[in-house]
Amino acid sequence: MIHGFSVPYPVDLLPPLPLFLINTLFGILLQHSSIPGEIQSCSLPRQICRAAALTPEFNIDRIVFSVAISKLADSKHFDSIRHFLDELKSRPDLQTERFVSHAIVLFGQAGMINDAFRTFEEMHQLGVDRTVRSLNALIFSCILSKNYKEVNRIFLEFPKNLVRPVLGIRFWLKWMGVKPNATSFGSLLAGFYNEEKYEDVGKVLKMMEDYKMHPGISTYNIRIQSLCKLKKSSEAKLLLNSILARQMKPNSETYSHLIHGFSKEGNLKEAKNLLKEMVDRGCKPSSDCYFALVYFLCQGGDFESALQVCKESMEKGWFPNISTMTSLVNGLVSISKVEEARELMGKIKVKFSKNAGSWKEIEARLPR
Repeated sequence: MIHGFSVPYPVDLLPPLPLFLINTLFGILLQHSSIPGEIQSCSLPRQICRAAALTPEFNIDRIVFSVAISKLADSKHFDSIRHFLDELKSRPDLQTERFVSHAIVLFGQAGMINDAFRTFEEMHQLGVDRTVRSLNALIFSCILSKNYKEVNRIFLEFPKNLVRPVLGIRFWLKWMGVKPNATSFGSLLAGFYNEEKYEDVGKVLKMMEDYKMHPGISTYNIRIQSLCKLKKSSEAKLLLNSILARQMKPNSETYSHLIHGFSKEGNLKEAKNLLKEMVDRGCKPSSDCYFALVYFLCQGGDFESALQVCKESMEKGWFPNISTMTSLVNGLVSISKVEEARELMGKIKVKFSKNAGSWKEIEARLPR
């Protein structure tokens, strides 16, 4: 009996459970502090996972594992996570790079970055070769745990007798016996930008050249997004110019990052120009592009432009949320665009019929 929940027979004899029940069981289990023995030994989480007929080689089960790790991490049961994943790694059928890489990511998800490194270093003992897949998993685990300094350490901490950083990075990679790919470099770039280590960004780009890897649009998008997050959208725009100069084709993601960046920085004129350029170049804006621009145009008091962008969005069946639409309606009224506000209200009431009462109240306050 666990706080009123009776278990008439062993948990591991239960039939397979759907994902939402796994989530619920872990929630119940971790809310009750009177069963620390079972938690610390990890027997109950293990039994619940067995009840789900878990095999980590299948995607749905990897989702369940992620749920389990999140629940245990939220309750600070790090020893249980360590015991659970280490036990699984000892299974001969799971001694594959695919599962070990997943374990590394799960440790990162739980914020247990030291265990992620330990698992990576133990791969040879498990008879598993390290490749770019496990390297990417290690870098990704650092990013999941928001430990960007560890991303930096992976590639830039090197033997003291090596003076030049690029040589040190190569030494580290040679020791691991892996060759980084575009995903590896993309993760590095994002991490170094987040730490505002621009010199290291340059080193990574030079390494890409040395490995004869030419930056593709995905690499440019990572750099553009990173700069926009740092409120350096003008610098990000220079990268767009570089893309065009190289006769490469920017995609919707490229423009989306820039539109969000300039909008947040209050440069709405540039954001509007980019939306137009995006469409002219045959890129299809996402709903988020329209929603963000409408929101920030309203915040900036440019309600006429916000209405125009909103109409374009609604023509595609995309309606901004109620808060943004209310702001736009009130803004149109404030600049004496009452008829436009009424017309917009009519469309809103059809789309958001569940909130018809609230919209009628707003409509009733409109000037006659």
